[in-house]
Amino acid sequence: MSGTETMSPLAKKWLIGLMLLVAVASCAIVLIYNNYFFLGNPDHPDNDDVKYIQTSRLLLNEGVLAYNTKDKPSAFIMPGLPLILSGLMAVFGQDQGGVIAFRIFQCLQQVLSVYLIFWIGRRTFNVRTGLIAATISAFYLPDYFSSGVILTETTFRTLLLLLVCVTILAMEQNRTRWYVLIGILTAAAAYFKPHATLYPAVFLIIWWRNKLPWRLILKYTGLMVGVYIVLLTPWWIRNWLTFHEFILFTNSAGSPFLLGTRVYWKLPPAGFFETHPEYSPDTLFQGADRNAIRRGLDVIAYGFTHEPLKYIYWYTLGRWVELYFHPFYSRPIWPISRPVMNVLQIALMLWNMAGITFALIKRRYRRLLPLLLALCYFTVIYIPFIAFNRYGYPNMALLILFGACLIDQAITSYTHRTRSDLEKRRLTTS
Repeated sequence: MSGTETMSPLAKKWLIGLMLLVAVASCAIVLIYNNYFFLGNPDHPDNDDVKYIQTSRLLLNEGVLAYNTKDKPSAFIMPGLPLILSGLMAVFGQDQGGVIAFRIFQCLQQVLSVYLIFWIGRRTFNVRTGLIAATISAFYLPDYFSSGVILTETTFRTLLLLLVCVTILAMEQNRTRWYVLIGILTAAAAYFKPHATLYPAVFLIIWWRNKLPWRLILKYTGLMVGVYIVLLTPWWIRNWLTFHEFILFTNSAGSPFLLGTRVYWKLPPAGFFETHPEYSPDTLFQGADRNAIRRGLDVIAYGFTHEPLKYIYWYTLGRWVELYFHPFYSRPIWPISRPVMNVLQIALMLWNMAGITFALIKRRYRRLLPLLLALCYFTVIYIPFIAFNRYGYPNMALLILFGACLIDQAITSYTHRTRSDLEKRRLTTS
């Protein structure tokens, strides 16, 4: 059926019911559990979430963006979350009020995400697939954990889903306004996670597939790049005026590329330090000096030479497992414990992967392109770098859509088989 098929009254009621369920459940959970969701100590900030709160208070009171540098300005993080949190603190208070307001804001984003997941499922597959995906998301407990934790993942996931929605519209209609909106959404996403910056490159494949004229390709590329530059310029100006140097995104300590060479967070094999006496186990992964990439390349070269199978796995299937087979669920929500959620996550991912295989075989490739390209981009971008469940969480909504497609096909097959059996019985008895 077409992805734009008419919704029945029952389907509309089901979708509205799911959104109301998520609104009530997520708000109740974050209000009841409250600071249970802190990953660090608010009195002695030792984790990203409590450091974000500290940063937001300083930004509100002193107008200084600092992270891990006490009250001295830094470009350690992108400013997206502190700007939102400090704004809410200005209205609702700098203690519990602002933090609770931020959690409620994330709950509202979860409600919006349920609709966006449905919309993508409907346009890519059909109404029933969209409803199935929205239903799975409504009962996916890591979403509720994400509502309570003070991190960027909920907002980034919302922006990612919006990007996929607008990509579908841009592919179908090729209108200027959609490409301007892609530039806006990409810039907004970059203010939370800079690796979103190259997302518009997926249109090169879409345009090639659709045989778009070069004149329009140049026009739309210029629009997306131009809008992105305009919206990132305030960040670049701030960094130039503060540090007297051009900082594209951040200059945080620790190289994501170097840290990504650690297989299960372990040090390289002992022989590595014999081959490279210039390094030591105590200092190899410390600091953010300009030699970090060189150190990472040395680790990779040694690993692929002496333990090729382990490193081939780590930079292919291992990345996939680290991103998606471990739930983003650091604070369990009753009645599902972390071990139980681990099993559910593995089962869900195996089903989602079967759904991807089915969709590639049975579905029209062109209709799948926006969903596939977004999933591929936000997976491949992590292959050279550090990857774990927090980074993979936003993509779970895209993966669930493929699993929902397979459930829809199973329902369709069962319905057809049942009807066929009934018809045979009717003919036999007549």
